[in-house]
Amino acid sequence: MLTTKEVAEFLRAHDDYLILTHKRPDGDTLGCAAALCRMLRGIGKTAWLLKNEEVTDNYAPYVDGLWAAEDYACATVVSVDLAALSLFPKNAEQFKERVDLAIDHHGSYENFGREWCVHPECAACGEILYEVAVELGQMTPEVALPLYVAVATDTGCFVYSNVTANTHRVAAALMETGIDVRGVNKKHFRTKTKKRLALEGRLLSEMEYFDDGRVVVVQVPQALIREMQLTENDMDDLAALGGLVEGQDCSVTMKEMENGDWKISVRTGPRVDACKVCENFGGGGHKAASGCVIRGKTQEETKNAIVKACIEVGAHA
Repeated sequence: MLTTKEVAEFLRAHDDYLILTHKRPDGDTLGCAAALCRMLRGIGKTAWLLKNEEVTDNYAPYVDGLWAAEDYACATVVSVDLAALSLFPKNAEQFKERVDLAIDHHGSYENFGREWCVHPECAACGEILYEVAVELGQMTPEVALPLYVAVATDTGCFVYSNVTANTHRVAAALMETGIDVRGVNKKHFRTKTKKRLALEGRLLSEMEYFDDGRVVVVQVPQALIREMQLTENDMDDLAALGGLVEGQDCSVTMKEMENGDWKISVRTGPRVDACKVCENFGGGGHKAASGCVIRGKTQEETKNAIVKACIEVGAHA
């Protein structure tokens, strides 16, 4: 595994970069990709992001103007915050065996890169990219802003259990570049559309509880998505909703995809290892936050399967 200093040396030694993000991209993968692209350009390299069609309006401004042309001939492929081959977007599948460098913070990283820098102790991949930016001498406001978005969004604005003292040190260093932290925090954590508020009210009223209230399940079927005319932007970070319930320590969010599969997000306290829960269904992530996709089951079957896994993993803690 490469150190961040060795990553910087690798980046200086290569050129013509294409940067990959994961399916259903969040602030961490997009913020890291945008920051890496800008720091590479800052040291005179050619760098672009592979177009991710699932980017929501919340995060689109950070990657605007950084997408590679379809005929771009890359020489070096780097993935950021991408832990599993199953998380490669469809247009990135051609690069599954061509990743030259993977930078990630998931304990479930699948070792697909020729070189990799993986630190599961980091709350966000943005913490790793911050160290790389320092090594490259590229801690500019243009780099710091998307990195702050990466770190802040992957920690729920620094309230999740994955936050460490280093997370705060990184955030402080990013803030010291003069970026608009207030604007970022207001946009991502203190502003909700009327439709989003209505959706949350609906989901809160229909939550289901299991295992003496310790397991909470939030369900977003396609019928609800059609009824409320929801977009991906409306449903961003719904996984945090169940964690607000007093007495729970395992929150499950089920979202039905257009093909009938169910995207599962699991957020847990120390009693339940979310990664072990999701590994039962071919997924993974972190001990406190993981995900998977359950295919070929009805809504009720999916709910029963994921709840059973949560209870069994919790019982063996």
